[in-house]
Amino acid sequence: MSTKTFFITGVSSGFGEALAREALAAGHRVIGTVRNDEARRAFEGLDETRAHGMLLDVTDIDAIPAVVSDAEARFGPVDVLVNNAGYGHEGIFEESPLDEMRRQFEVNVFGAVAVTQAFVPRFRERRRGHIVNITSMGGFITMPGIAYYCGSKFALEGISEVLGKELSPFGVHVTAVAPGSFRTDWAGRSMQRSPRSIPDYDATFDPIRQARQEKSGKQLGDPAKAAKAMLALVELPAPPAHLLLGSDALALVRDKLEAMADDMTTWETLTRSTDG
Repeated sequence: MSTKTFFITGVSSGFGEALAREALAAGHRVIGTVRNDEARRAFEGLDETRAHGMLLDVTDIDAIPAVVSDAEARFGPVDVLVNNAGYGHEGIFEESPLDEMRRQFEVNVFGAVAVTQAFVPRFRERRRGHIVNITSMGGFITMPGIAYYCGSKFALEGISEVLGKELSPFGVHVTAVAPGSFRTDWAGRSMQRSPRSIPDYDATFDPIRQARQEKSGKQLGDPAKAAKAMLALVELPAPPAHLLLGSDALALVRDKLEAMADDMTTWETLTRSTDG
């Protein structure tokens, strides 16, 4: 395993924290973004020589280029960018204000894209690098109550796939990593929830919200094992464009793809009727 320099957004919790810890334990250098000095000191306390905290809110688009430039000037070229910063929004579509969608996309999509844009010229010119975008099985499958979240992850999956095709000629890899249910705080403190107001949705959605809250912290997935999988990923000479993490994600996405294939077969005649 080669020693690498990682730039990871959002290292204070969740997959970002787990990956930073595992990368440091494996001997890598980690530049991690945090949102306040207390979090920066806590992160740098993990390793006095190889953990470097940078203050950044990924929604502060104008600040990103300077932070990236400063990081590489101080700590050398970055080998792996991991766009991890993000959160989940939960709410019935009809009950969720448009401003909450804007905020969801500002963090989960525009923030990740802006950080990536700051690194792409560097990776392209060096003819190496790996961009890892943390998406979700919610970038493939859906369920009631997370329309804005799924929308943001579907968007990031698509952007990642296109970017990978654009950067492939330059030896730069892009992988969208889609975790299933893991013991992070995604469904707990980090989740933003729109208040319920329309009784018609009670029977469909209330059991889903209750089950998600009760399951929080008890999910099948181990974040440390997800981090180890990502470290294995960035060592691959030909990494995949998409990587699912977790047996639940694997099963649910397979089911979704099979259902889509069935629909294509069922409606093939109607589909072809538009030709010519």
